[in-house]
Amino acid sequence: MNFDSADAITISTAVREGKTSAVEVTKAALARIATRNHLFNCFTTITAETALTDAALIDNEIAQGNYPGVLAGVPFAVKNLFDIAGFTTLAGSKINAVNPEATQDATAVAKLKQAGAVLLGALNMDEYAYSFVTENSHYGATHNPHDLQRVAGGSSGGSAAAVAAGLVPLTLGSDTNGSIRVPAALCGVFGFKPTYGRLSRAGVALFSSSFDHIGPFARSVQDIATVFDVVQGEDDRDPICTKRPPQLCLPQLKQDISDIRIAIAADYFTKGAEPAALAAVQKVADAIEVTEYVIIPEAHRARAAAFVITASEGANLHLDKLRLCPEDFDPATRDRFLAGALIPSNWYLQAQRFRRWYRDRFREVFQNVDVILAPTTPISAPLIGQQTMILDGEEILVRPHLGLFTQPLSFIGLPVLSVPIQCQNALPLGVQLIAAPYNEALILRVAAALEAKGVVSAPVILNVLNSEGV
Repeated sequence: MNFDSADAITISTAVREGKTSAVEVTKAALARIATRNHLFNCFTTITAETALTDAALIDNEIAQGNYPGVLAGVPFAVKNLFDIAGFTTLAGSKINAVNPEATQDATAVAKLKQAGAVLLGALNMDEYAYSFVTENSHYGATHNPHDLQRVAGGSSGGSAAAVAAGLVPLTLGSDTNGSIRVPAALCGVFGFKPTYGRLSRAGVALFSSSFDHIGPFARSVQDIATVFDVVQGEDDRDPICTKRPPQLCLPQLKQDISDIRIAIAADYFTKGAEPAALAAVQKVADAIEVTEYVIIPEAHRARAAAFVITASEGANLHLDKLRLCPEDFDPATRDRFLAGALIPSNWYLQAQRFRRWYRDRFREVFQNVDVILAPTTPISAPLIGQQTMILDGEEILVRPHLGLFTQPLSFIGLPVLSVPIQCQNALPLGVQLIAAPYNEALILRVAAALEAKGVVSAPVILNVLNSEGV
């Protein structure tokens, strides 16, 4: 078996059927990380000892005739803001490095382990999840596997790059304003942000509590659906986690999508992007014969309001540290937090009022459509260190504008999947599939149909590896 390119379900099936062992899979993944991580700078912590112990336990369960879980022996890793028992949760910061070790795993980590997945470590990110590039002044930049001179996106850059590079088939990240979807698009993998509150955030370092989601990265829709199904469920440790019963999506993936009303986001979502980003949306639309358009009103104001709320909430969360040790922050993060601390309270209140209005407008949109298509990012991956870009003849800042099309959607907690479009002789791009709250199954059905047609895919990037002789 080629462990580089195998998806999670392929691996778990092989482990359960005795074609390989969880220990062999884990050793192979650890060897890949040891020889390749220096190229990408994905991992900040590697949990080799506990991973091999957990893998041996899975093999023992199988030997005894017990069911080891749907993800038996599948290696995974998590953004370094998820608690891992026995390790300090960095959240991309220098300040947190002196904190005590976590006493228990984050709920999502624990659920994946219960399903048989094997945790290999923690992944690089922007400090406190506040950026879209994963250029971390403390732990270095994560490099895009498609082009090592380019960013992986952020703030979950290590999570996306680790999947794209074939280091592990599954990772977890977090998404406030686009921090799962942006790196998924730039690295050419699937990245899923379910409905706000659908997955527990217990044991996850937060950035902006009223926005923060967690979700998976993977190379197949089946893997995304499997992780979502495993992690679903209420959790008293997270007060915003929904008490809705789990809705299993994996059994629905092969259902026909002809009854799903799909439209392309017009107006705001067709401006300020490179032609290739809009062409990616059209490619998806053509493949499933979508011709209808829908206007999402005031999306530009939703993005502005999202900036106000996240900056204010993030600054408030870290205010004591900003006063005590401002020099220990990543300078880019510190400046954003300081600006957020100066936002007048009436701005914050007005942004929240607008949030309610905007949510009502989206409810009206979803009366006539089930799934909406939109670009994930306005451009493909920029160069590491690149400060500005030209869009529509205007020079604008790279970092904030990578979230141009993601922020108006996480603003009201909608479920969104970024699906990867591989472009010949060019960097990948992403297309967002958007639905009303708790309609994750519709999104995943559409994605599965696109995957079956070969329109979306997430192959492991081997050209960079081959050029480096690994």
